[in-house]
Amino acid sequence: MTIPARIQRRLGWRAALCLLLACPALLPTQTLAQAFPSKPVHIVVPFAAGGAVDVVARAVGQQMSAQMGVPFVIDNKPGASANLGADFVAKSAPDGYTLLMGANGLATNGALFTKMPFDTMRDLAPVGRVGYAPLVLVVNPSSRAKTLGELIALAKAQPGKLNYGSAGNGSSGHLASELFKTRAGMDVQHIPYKGGSLAITDLLGERLSFMVINPLEAIAHVRAQRLLPLAVASSKRIALMPELPTFSEAGLAGFEASVWWGMVAPAATPKDVLARLSVEMLKALADPGVREKLNNVGASVEPQDAAEFGRFLKAEIDKWSGVIKGAAITAD
Repeated sequence: MTIPARIQRRLGWRAALCLLLACPALLPTQTLAQAFPSKPVHIVVPFAAGGAVDVVARAVGQQMSAQMGVPFVIDNKPGASANLGADFVAKSAPDGYTLLMGANGLATNGALFTKMPFDTMRDLAPVGRVGYAPLVLVVNPSSRAKTLGELIALAKAQPGKLNYGSAGNGSSGHLASELFKTRAGMDVQHIPYKGGSLAITDLLGERLSFMVINPLEAIAHVRAQRLLPLAVASSKRIALMPELPTFSEAGLAGFEASVWWGMVAPAATPKDVLARLSVEMLKALADPGVREKLNNVGASVEPQDAAEFGRFLKAEIDKWSGVIKGAAITAD
């Protein structure tokens, strides 16, 4: 390591060396990055403990901890439709020690809220995507529609009569249902709830016509024959419901909608630190134990590195901004 000549001249060799060791800011960035991580890394989950994002963060964080030799601590910071936790990370020190396990809100909230405390593409840097869970469309078994085609035909025969429920304005189920409505050319009514479980209760009680939801939320009711799945919004069938056709197979070509998860960091985080985190995350997702944990909650593990995830985020923002603006959806 070379000590600048001007420092040597002013302070002398020994004094300059002491100053250099006492002031990390004078050390080359590469030297600091090589020491990463040297203390616990915090993964902020912008939702309450126990949900899908929390499960994903804990599975990935535990394996990354084993690989990197420091604790990975999960911090649940729910609120403001996930904006609270995301904003906390966006404004955190850009040193790689505060990360966010985010979901669809990173791509949709910018269009849903008139005022945002941060900008996803400007204030956050992608680390990598974990995977996704394609949404499924379900009806009550008593419904006259037993296939996706029959549901679309029924809705078109009774404009404005059918309705669907969601976990709230701007939720993944709401946006996917609006996209489905537009693509199928239907006139159906949205009924927002304060949580997905309340909406499912009304679907079970035959007060809703259909819902588009996470397969994990539906599987127990499907197995008990309390809900009838009609299609999965994915390019391929899912292991959790292998007999369920995709929307394309059921007659609505190219329709895809999912909940997904990805890790981001503050935008100014050093590139070599981001690269290290990305490599370690992808390594964690290759672990059979981690993949099994995620598969058990209905997740399809399809990792993306930082560059791929960045392109994915941009595409998701463009896609859903159009849906949100076209349907005049707001979360305020």
